Amino acid sequence: MGDSCAIRPYALRRRATFSAVRSLTVQPASGGSATACSSALTASRSREPGQHSGLHTTHSKSKHEKEEKRKRRNDHSGRLSCHQHQQSLLSSSSGFSNYRGILNWCVVMLVLSNSRLFLENLLKYGILVDPIQVLSLFVKDPYSWPAACLVIVSNVFILAALYTERQLSKGSLSEQVGLLVHSVNLSIILCFPAVVVLLVPSISPVGGVFALGTYTILLLKLYSYKDVNRWCRELSSIKVKTLSRSNSCPSAPPVIGGDQIVCYPGNLSIRDLYYFLFAPTLCYELNFPRSPKIRMSFLLRRLLEMLFLTQMLVALTQQWMVPIIQSSMKPLEEMDLSRMMERLLRLAVPNHLLWLMFFYWFFHSSLNFTAELLRFGDRQFYKDWWNAETVTYFWQNWNIPVHKWCLRHFYCPLLRKGFSKMVSQSAVFFLSAFFHEYLMSVPLRMFRLWAFMGMMAQLPLAWLVTRFLRGNYGNAAVWISLIIGQPIAVLMYVHDYYVLHNGQEIH
Repeated sequence: MGDSCAIRPYALRRRATFSAVRSLTVQPASGGSATACSSALTASRSREPGQHSGLHTTHSKSKHEKEEKRKRRNDHSGRLSCHQHQQSLLSSSSGFSNYRGILNWCVVMLVLSNSRLFLENLLKYGILVDPIQVLSLFVKDPYSWPAACLVIVSNVFILAALYTERQLSKGSLSEQVGLLVHSVNLSIILCFPAVVVLLVPSISPVGGVFALGTYTILLLKLYSYKDVNRWCRELSSIKVKTLSRSNSCPSAPPVIGGDQIVCYPGNLSIRDLYYFLFAPTLCYELNFPRSPKIRMSFLLRRLLEMLFLTQMLVALTQQWMVPIIQSSMKPLEEMDLSRMMERLLRLAVPNHLLWLMFFYWFFHSSLNFTAELLRFGDRQFYKDWWNAETVTYFWQNWNIPVHKWCLRHFYCPLLRKGFSKMVSQSAVFFLSAFFHEYLMSVPLRMFRLWAFMGMMAQLPLAWLVTRFLRGNYGNAAVWISLIIGQPIAVLMYVHDYYVLHNGQEIH
């Protein structure tokens, strides 16, 4: 009873205090009361950050203590166990793929080993580099340039192809007659330079390779030119009787760089045809992709690369390959298998190095230089052939211009005529083998079929690698065929050439 009487006055005082605060907050009677209220609220707000910071500090301390406990627990568990289930890095199941250091080591070892061979070559043979001798490989008489004259004569066949297409576009010739004229023109392009090289002794082997290579490229280009124009006539619903571009394409919109879109038969002009002949491609189009401008810095870099690599190719051939080939003639004559194998392995390294340098010189530096000069937009002259796991993949990706031509004008037409893929692929290899032999036997003026058999041997090799080897093993097989196969063909041709022309000196 007494306790309740004692508590009651306290409860009444709390109610009175709350009511006073409510009255001050809701209806301030005077400025003094409002000031007191605001000061009280301010004081309460000023106390809140301090309270929150204190809570935050307490929370961070507790979190830090938990982390310390976890570290101590892990430390104790680490002392008890230090092993886990994992594979060695060199195992295929480990999933590790960063072998950059090993690749750098291989490069360093390759440079050191070849430097030793080069130094040994210098000590044994001295300096054999002779630029004058290189010039004699192209021309025997400095006042007679038969190979260059033979290349200049090719303009006759170019103009004949253009004239035939113009007559076909007008309807002056039928498709059958036009096909006959083109067939005769292409046949002459194939046979005429070969006959001249065989009959004119002043044409050197190197000059013959240059002339025949030029005519071979011209043959493939004009064949593509003929096919594309025929396809345009087949797609056209109205026969155009004039050659003016305005009649065939009256509202030609400009494209990038201010070039006009060309429509058939507006493409049948000398300028259009010669642009295609100089462009780094074998497949004709009415409108090639064009780059916006010529980059002088890019052009200069490619030019310097061409000049430097040309000097390197000549120097390494004279200094490194020629002595090995000359020393290989006697073992080949005596059929000494052990010494023949030793010479073959000695020749494999410089031959393959020169082949790689030639690939970069031609497919990257030279073709990019020409493409930049002509503002040719399609610069995919090769793909990642070095990653080839099959022989077929290598031949499809190391020479994209030739691959595109074979696919567009030879392989796919055979498929459309009902031939199987195997027969069509064999026909492509046969065509490639023919031109390889054509470019080797005719300039050397001897027929041994080593290049032809080497290319045809790619068919069973491709089947074996695809059937039995996969992944890295297939890639290794491709590299071995490149490194060993080419020196064999080189030795065969050089040996036969020396036997044919210098048989008495060898004996």
